[in-house]
Amino acid sequence: MKIENNRYKFRHRDFFLNLFGENVYAVGGFVRDLFLGKTRDDVDLLIVKEDIDSIIEKLKPHGKVDVVGKNFGIVLFTYEGISYEIALPRIDITENKKKADHKNFIVMADPFLPIEEDLKRRDFVCNSMALHIKSGKLIDPFGGVKDIENKILRMTNEESFFDDPLRILRAARFASTLEFKLEDKIYDKANETELTGLSIERITEEFFKMLYRSEKPSIGLNEYFKLGILRQLFPELFKLTLTIQDADFHPETDEQGHHTVWAHTLLVVDNAAYLSEKERFEFDETEKLILILGAIYHDIGKIETTEWRWKRGRMTITSNNHDFQGEKIAERVFKRFKIVRYKGYKMKQLVKKMIRHHHRIFDLWRNKESITKKSVAKVYLEFKDDIKYLLILDIADKEGRGQERPESLDERGEWFLSLIEKYELNKDTINPLIMGRDLIKIGVSPGPLMGKIIKELYEKQLEDKFKTKEEGLKFAKELIKNISTEDNK
Repeated sequence: MKIENNRYKFRHRDFFLNLFGENVYAVGGFVRDLFLGKTRDDVDLLIVKEDIDSIIEKLKPHGKVDVVGKNFGIVLFTYEGISYEIALPRIDITENKKKADHKNFIVMADPFLPIEEDLKRRDFVCNSMALHIKSGKLIDPFGGVKDIENKILRMTNEESFFDDPLRILRAARFASTLEFKLEDKIYDKANETELTGLSIERITEEFFKMLYRSEKPSIGLNEYFKLGILRQLFPELFKLTLTIQDADFHPETDEQGHHTVWAHTLLVVDNAAYLSEKERFEFDETEKLILILGAIYHDIGKIETTEWRWKRGRMTITSNNHDFQGEKIAERVFKRFKIVRYKGYKMKQLVKKMIRHHHRIFDLWRNKESITKKSVAKVYLEFKDDIKYLLILDIADKEGRGQERPESLDERGEWFLSLIEKYELNKDTINPLIMGRDLIKIGVSPGPLMGKIIKELYEKQLEDKFKTKEEGLKFAKELIKNISTEDNK
């Protein structure tokens, strides 16, 4: 098959043609996405008939060259802000097939290896195609185009597929991002394959890619369940599949018909992902990831708090304080995955806050007739400019019961936003007006008493007892006077 030139142009196609001419091929996701009608600038390239040193020398004058695997025939090349993985044809040799570990491979690069041999080592048939950049000729030895048409993920090489267990996670990611089905034979072997030898870094990278690249992350998460990934690598999430909820409050069910927290979680995750794409909130890729993680773990505390109780004249399934317990569980999860920050964002802190406060807007709404600035300000104080995470999680959670996905904030979310505007809450107005240094100037020494005074002053500020520093200092002097009077009694 030959593909017309105008269909497979990418930004630096002519640049690579000038350097490597007949010897350059595009491989992997770029080729697959051509048949899905998607365009992308990140292209993996295969160079034949040239050794790695020759490739490096040709690239060096034009951009940044990172030799990440010279012995394996791989370099990363950055040109005009775009990174390319450039490789020689390779084959994998597994030293010990009984040991499921990616370090168990010997990768042999050979510039004269037939391209079909290189494609044979790749994971799925739809990813095992190469496109000759100059002529547009497609090399598709295993039927990748047909699999794309059928929306199915088949193993390219059944004998070697499971030699690298990471491919099981990649199966879930591609099923989610492409919305393809997995061939049935993958499931049985996947559930027998040991995954705990994978590094935390590789697991996390695959997990995150699946979440932020998917329109419906629930597809990938459910594949994690079916492939045994949850059971081995995400035990807390696996317990959600075994934790039931009260059917009157949670009519949603899993594929087996059970009213599980897992079934609810999958709906909430998809709602959150969908709303994150709305222009009003402008979530970037990392913010979307954080939001989805909050949605995934928002009810994680239920695995330890769910029990039967007699309420309202019947036995009811309850999960009291699951928000606080969930925060503790999330701390353990993030510690295990060695995550605190991610691309400059305080990921752990934000996810934990979403878990702890995911009922707060509902609680305020339920008591809206007696709501005060102080109660609203305390919620806003936790998030400040990140309040959008809580707003989205609130509506995603509320609508996570099998109905149609929400298109925007509901009445509850709009009401909360209106209160923020009404009380003029922002990151400047919410800050304490009176600090320790201010109290030192009026004779208060550092210590427990100062801490007590600062705390009480901030409470009064949130109650609108004063609005300026001058008013606050007057209030402080009166407070100190009253404390002194009490101490002298």
